[in-house]
Amino acid sequence: MIVPLTCIALFVLASPVIAKDKKHDKQMDPQAMMEMYQKLATPGEPHKLFASLAGSWTTTTKEWMEPGKPPTESTGSAGMKMLLDGRFLYQEFTSQMMGQPFSGIGIDGYDNLRKRYVTTWIDTWSTGIFQMEGTASADGKTITLNGRHAEPGGGHMTHRAVWKITDSNTQTFDMYGTHQGGKEMKMMEITYTRKP
Repeated sequence: MIVPLTCIALFVLASPVIAKDKKHDKQMDPQAMMEMYQKLATPGEPHKLFASLAGSWTTTTKEWMEPGKPPTESTGSAGMKMLLDGRFLYQEFTSQMMGQPFSGIGIDGYDNLRKRYVTTWIDTWSTGIFQMEGTASADGKTITLNGRHAEPGGGHMTHRAVWKITDSNTQTFDMYGTHQGGKEMKMMEITYTRKP
């Protein structure tokens, strides 16, 4: 706990320097600012929901390569655990993609300051880091994320993901994509089933 508090203290002390060009409605004293940062750093309900997903999962993935054609299917596994005292959900995912071994790592979080869900993904099919962010339904169990990435032929593809947490043993992750100027298409559907 010493390191996080030290980091917060350094940030509080540096904040007036960093923000000198910004106009604030009122100047906060360092103690009030420290209390605010501590409150923002405290895991809340979204983080508790993430914690309920920790464990080992079997995955079934469907991928659509072309509109109107049947999806390819593969099975895999995922291990999930919480990081940094319950602030982030870490996932290690292994499966097959187009008949080839596939591994990925995801980190999911909820930013208390911006009130946004944020996800970061890296995998063996890319050297890039993919990021998405979004909001959730009132009960927090359906999270809709949006992002985009550069395409090899130029332009960008935009993505929309819908992550549904059905219960503590079942979750789904659906990914949709839109090529620049194109129509949205369902690209992937992953069903997670908790291992006994």
